[in-house]
Amino acid sequence: MRIKRLMVCKLPHIRPGQSVGLLGGSFDPPHRGHAAISHAALKRFGLDHLFWLVSPGNPLKARQPAPLERRISASRSLIQHPRIHVSGIEADLGTRYTAQTLRHLRRRHPGVRFVWLMGADNLTHFHRWKDWQQILDTVPVGVLARPGDRISARFSPAARIYRHAMLKGSESQLLARADSPAWCFVNLPMVDVSSTALRARGEWSAAQQG
Repeated sequence: MRIKRLMVCKLPHIRPGQSVGLLGGSFDPPHRGHAAISHAALKRFGLDHLFWLVSPGNPLKARQPAPLERRISASRSLIQHPRIHVSGIEADLGTRYTAQTLRHLRRRHPGVRFVWLMGADNLTHFHRWKDWQQILDTVPVGVLARPGDRISARFSPAARIYRHAMLKGSESQLLARADSPAWCFVNLPMVDVSSTALRARGEWSAAQQG
């Protein structure tokens, strides 16, 4: 049973030597902003594959998201790209925190170069994440700027503490092959849309079905 579970709890399509981006979040709902940063990350960081890790729930948020199956289905309908995939693997692994998920994935995929991806808004409060320094010390991190988040992100505690490990935007193609700690901040013309705004307009509800 244990061997079977280890085989199931893997990401498909990837093999040792490849660079794989991981974009975690509740995707409640997924939107074109998620798609935009995913396409940009593939190009700017030279990734072979990129996975949306649709989380069962965010430990830092009290509000419960829509059912996981619905969010995964909506994500797959939105993003249709041969190298961008949608996964609910955190539910299978039983992990609640990014550091835990990364530990499992690195054990199950030896030789794969994982890159953790986040919007600049997440970098602003990254120091509140559980074991956040462990994340930066074990995998490269790619930060993609969204409108209004650039200044606060650059002066966040995580950015200041790890200033020495920051690659220039012009060096973004080196990130996936860099030794940790390494992170790169990329300014992009982003789609100014958020899951919060979509919910506020009534375009997505946790109680909605289908």
